[in-house]
Amino acid sequence: MGKKDKKSKTAEQKARVAAKQEKKASQKEKKGKSNDAADSDAEDVDLDAIRAEYEQQQAQFLKITESSCEPPSARASATLIGSPSSRELLLFGGEYFNGALATFFNDLFIYLIDKDEWRKVTSPNSPLPRSGHAWTRSIAGDIYLFGGEFSSPKQGTFYHYNDFWKLDPLSREWSRIESKKGPPARSGHRMTFFKSYIVLFGGFQDTSQQTKYLHDLWLYDTHSYTWYNPVLPPATQKPDPRSSFSIHPHDAGAILYGGYSRVKATASAGKTKGGGQALRSVLKPIVYQDTWFLRITQPPIDAPANTSPTIRWERRKKPVNSPNPSRAGATQVYHKGRGIAFGGVHDVEESEEGMESEFFDNLLAWNIERNRFFQLTLRRPRATAKRQVDDRSNRKGRGKLDEEELLRNLATLEAKGSLEAVDTPLEQVNDDSDVAPIKPMKPSLFSMPHPRFNAQLAVQDDVLYIFGGTYEHGDREYTFDEMWAIDLGKLDGVQEIYKRELDNWQGSEHGSDVSASDDEEQSEDDDVDDEGNAGVPLPTLDSEHQLDSKEPETLETPDDADGGTPITIAADTRPHPRPFESLREFFTRTSTAWQDIVLEKMRSGDPSVSRSIKELRKLAFDQAETMWWDCREEITALEDEQEAAGIGDIVSITDRSHDAAAGRRR
Repeated sequence: MGKKDKKSKTAEQKARVAAKQEKKASQKEKKGKSNDAADSDAEDVDLDAIRAEYEQQQAQFLKITESSCEPPSARASATLIGSPSSRELLLFGGEYFNGALATFFNDLFIYLIDKDEWRKVTSPNSPLPRSGHAWTRSIAGDIYLFGGEFSSPKQGTFYHYNDFWKLDPLSREWSRIESKKGPPARSGHRMTFFKSYIVLFGGFQDTSQQTKYLHDLWLYDTHSYTWYNPVLPPATQKPDPRSSFSIHPHDAGAILYGGYSRVKATASAGKTKGGGQALRSVLKPIVYQDTWFLRITQPPIDAPANTSPTIRWERRKKPVNSPNPSRAGATQVYHKGRGIAFGGVHDVEESEEGMESEFFDNLLAWNIERNRFFQLTLRRPRATAKRQVDDRSNRKGRGKLDEEELLRNLATLEAKGSLEAVDTPLEQVNDDSDVAPIKPMKPSLFSMPHPRFNAQLAVQDDVLYIFGGTYEHGDREYTFDEMWAIDLGKLDGVQEIYKRELDNWQGSEHGSDVSASDDEEQSEDDDVDDEGNAGVPLPTLDSEHQLDSKEPETLETPDDADGGTPITIAADTRPHPRPFESLREFFTRTSTAWQDIVLEKMRSGDPSVSRSIKELRKLAFDQAETMWWDCREEITALEDEQEAAGIGDIVSITDRSHDAAAGRRR
């Protein structure tokens, strides 16, 4: 049984360690051992002295340096983000727990996507080591970071940060922002942006005695360099205190979903001497599935300086097709009006000693405007149908296709020394994108990565990147040392960016001192997948975790009694994409209609504003792209149904006059 009193790893780390230490102490007492002090979490550690030592080490760097390096070591509760200004990913901080000691990081890593290369940045002025922090980009292209936590090696003492930083993604320079009135220290919070504001909400504070969850809202104006803490009337509805939720940008503010908290409750503690029922106070975990819209109204232009914006929380209905069972640690990242979620964990309380945990490897898309979840499944490349089209419509294209495929195979040969396992989908060769530099082929899978929770996600150029994450088996805690990539447009496989074997676990094994039967069970766990692995082996996955044999996930439909603001959906007369239609094909077919829509909006707005033809087409393309992604899940499901029925690309009758070969039925 996995002890899952925590969902955000940092949120309940202390409670988790304390429970384990208490269990170990009781086990040793039963066996008559007297070395409790060696395993106790009590320690005389001065966190201020440790942080001061880190500051001295930091001061030894005289300037910002950037050098090539190996991929980052395994870590949890770090932050990953796509660079606002280039094709790069940025990773900062995190912690690693090996079962005995916790190590915190303040490394800044840069992943150059086009070069498939990692860089490590050192700076004389960067945030101290931490985990559980949050960051977000601004509309101007900078990255803002707040808070986080740091602990002693045995996690007996915690420290929460309240510092605020700005990172220039181009120069890699950190700048600490000093302010008189800002948010109190916390970790497990989330941040997003709205116009010139940085939005911060929630999180928790861990005092050695208790964990306090927060639901205060803070707005930072990047123009006036001022923090605002809008205070709502007592009767105004707002989200409950929580951490580990998802918050995404919106044209009128921000949108919040889910989260995790623990609230006080009473539970039975057996019978009293008089025969009555004894009660005890416990902390009950809550996994939220509610949705809140944060409406932000900027102050009028003629308002006095430093006037706070007006905010209002509006509760929405529970999303349609919400994941069932509910799960914590299902990280979300924003992409084209959707929240992309991966993984998560669901706990079922078995006894007072622990919980049974179920981990997930599902990839979900939450359409924010429609407030509906869709499950994203991988799809095999339609290489055969594409080859038929090329053979019929363009013989020269076939020769070019073979030539480019040969070049890719040669590049793979030079990189790996063989052509073994080269699987290049022909669909990737098209006219929709510029020719990219040839890179060595990476392993590609047609099953999702191992189930996990609290993975770090980022999206760059419609590609989802999954870094790290945590999985538990017994008392073992696995922090994945890997990163994967999934093309959200094609969903044609999972590409391995890098993967390393897990380090050895230094903590005790589950039930190793309890009984002989537990020893045998643990021995079986240790033997799983032991051949050829130098690191700690993961338990093998059952067939239910394999993509091809897995049944579709059960999704929950909300009832109308959940409350919230109803969403009125008007008839949409805008052009919609067709099955098997790429974004470029969609815009080519509907460009005139989208330009008419843009012109109509311009007339209803300020008629004096004029646009060039190039600007008009750009605005029209932006709207077409939004529609294409907004319908992506429904169109993908329709394509799968048609392919199962033996239907290939659908070509309109009106398009046949342009290309006779393209109009043929297949």
